[in-house]
Amino acid sequence: MQVEFEYGDGHLTAELPDDTVVVRPETATHEPDPLPDPVAATREALAAPLGSEPVSELVGPGSTVTIAFPDRVKGGTQATAHRKVVLPALLEQLDKAGVRRENVRLVCAIGLHRKNRREEFVDYLGRAVVDAVPEANLVNHDAEDPNGILDLGTSELGDPVGMNTALAESDLSILVGHTAGNPYGGFSGGYKMPSTGLTTWRSIASHHAPRSLYRDDFVPASTTSRFREQLTAIGQRMEAAMPRPFFSVDAVLDSRSRQLGVYAGSIPEVERASWPLATARTDLRIPGPRADVLVIGVPRNFHYGAGMGSNPILMMQAIGASVVRAKNALVEKPVVIAASVCDGWFNDLEFPPYAAAYELLQECQHPADMRERQEQLATDPEWIYRYRHHYGYHPFHAFSMIYMGGIAREHSAAVYVAGARRPGLARGMGARTTATVEEALAEATAILGRAPRVLAVPRLSSPAFHLTATEE
Repeated sequence: MQVEFEYGDGHLTAELPDDTVVVRPETATHEPDPLPDPVAATREALAAPLGSEPVSELVGPGSTVTIAFPDRVKGGTQATAHRKVVLPALLEQLDKAGVRRENVRLVCAIGLHRKNRREEFVDYLGRAVVDAVPEANLVNHDAEDPNGILDLGTSELGDPVGMNTALAESDLSILVGHTAGNPYGGFSGGYKMPSTGLTTWRSIASHHAPRSLYRDDFVPASTTSRFREQLTAIGQRMEAAMPRPFFSVDAVLDSRSRQLGVYAGSIPEVERASWPLATARTDLRIPGPRADVLVIGVPRNFHYGAGMGSNPILMMQAIGASVVRAKNALVEKPVVIAASVCDGWFNDLEFPPYAAAYELLQECQHPADMRERQEQLATDPEWIYRYRHHYGYHPFHAFSMIYMGGIAREHSAAVYVAGARRPGLARGMGARTTATVEEALAEATAILGRAPRVLAVPRLSSPAFHLTATEE
């Protein structure tokens, strides 16, 4: 069969065996139906929260409130996207409770991602929300702001915890999140939201690191991993320093970022209520036995931003994340083939430290060896300045991506990058290179000594599934 894969700015067609299992969002008929009226469902969730009183009963005249929301990386921008629905509803409740708009702060929980420009806020929050609070009250979290971070020592598990001071200073802190499939800890939302979005690089480095990512319980994606336990412990340490625990409003999203369910209240109760539905959406059973070969298509621009599929570090991160998602549908040591332009465009404007991190990686025998070098780049004044003032990713982000990319090597017999325009960069990430997918598939057949069973995921730009072979 011929299968069209995302490849750079366009597509690439590859000839695959006729019995290849191809996973596309539009062919995943197992997804629950989206909510017919997400606005009404959101209001119902806010009116009867789980494990908490309604927002209107938690605050009053004179109260200060922080509302944190995810950045543009996920969640959709349609008129009924979760952020565009829940934020006006929350502001309405705060108005009724007598909270003044100047006492409401909207914080984009970017963690170590690049900061968002005001016009980007308008795109995925809506003009009405952006204009609803004073301009100075709509801000990006800044993990390097010396006056904006509160040092809380360590979590119950011994991990460093620093958090945005607005959370400690506000009478109520509300999290607007998405319960969506994620290779890091199973799902976004819940305690993952504050523990990665509203903290510091040292805190994130405690779990986005080999000691957590390379454990047996991290692959396949799971909510019961040590990684997830670390997120919970960090989030609970934050709550201990706040006037009251987080009030969470999470939506379970489908592959088109539409709401399947909306849940509000305390984080533990919201996680408990939302994860079963999110599992039904996220987990996809693949007919037959486990596949020997995984073939993916890597576009130039997705998830983290422009250049993700051409930047060799982010390319390999996408491959590692794909292995985490698909591991239950793959043999113990599969061959992974990624169609990627890998042309060396690092996008230095948005990912300023990545080229330097790549060069450091070339001095290492294994991705985990980068831990000895992360302090050097993660504290470099130039890269910190670019993160704080020029819309660049934080320097530690490159290390966390390198560590996830290492999973591809740890859990496969071989990783091939097909169609790389600068194949040396792919080899520098530990991959083998071929001109075409077909050539890589022929080499995989030689490695296996037989015709392989192939699993193909042509589009990584769409919300992904976690795959399991039905014969498991």
